[in-house]
Amino acid sequence: MSLQDQLDAFKADFEAGKPPYSVPRPVIDTMHRATAELIASGAAGRALKAGEQAPAFTLDDQDGKPVSSAGLLRQGPLVVTFYRGVWCPYCNMELQAIQAALPEIHAAGASVVAISPQLAANSRKSRRQNQLDFPILSDTRNDVAAAFGLRFALQDYLVDLYKSLKNDLPAFNGDPSWTLPMPARYVIAPDGTIVYAEVNPDYTRRPDPSEMLPAIRKAAA
Repeated sequence: MSLQDQLDAFKADFEAGKPPYSVPRPVIDTMHRATAELIASGAAGRALKAGEQAPAFTLDDQDGKPVSSAGLLRQGPLVVTFYRGVWCPYCNMELQAIQAALPEIHAAGASVVAISPQLAANSRKSRRQNQLDFPILSDTRNDVAAAFGLRFALQDYLVDLYKSLKNDLPAFNGDPSWTLPMPARYVIAPDGTIVYAEVNPDYTRRPDPSEMLPAIRKAAA
């Protein structure tokens, strides 16, 4: 089953109000409204694309160790996936899919990092829950996400919804801004050029990791 098939199956159960989430319909409608507005804003079209230069970054991993894109690119191509946080089930399913594809990604010559705005303790939880073998980097205030053109501010009504659901992003991320990255996945060649880019303002849509492999192999050649 493809990653998107898994996400679609989860979404169908989630939006049907099935346990364990048992989410009422007005909450689903609010989430749909927010996603539709983000799509209509054209924000995804302003994010970095294939052929452009990726910004260099250094961020701390889940254990507080600094990880630099320049250092990783000296070893070969780099896969960077931006995700919202361990509280997002769609993000967790994507991370698990990348983990499952990790042997192929490594065999193609690339390394992988995930980037989220969450605090290191939440990144450790994410790695533990999803049984990940690649680092999760903390992007405080979504500054690196902004450099890639991915940062957006949640609408006021969505902030109110998150608060009602006790999803306290400022506490979770150690940042009062109520911003998130649009889910995105990039393959960066050793010279810093982006050779694969996928950005989707609809957080329920994620490409299968296998789609990156041709770009990784070409960049590694």
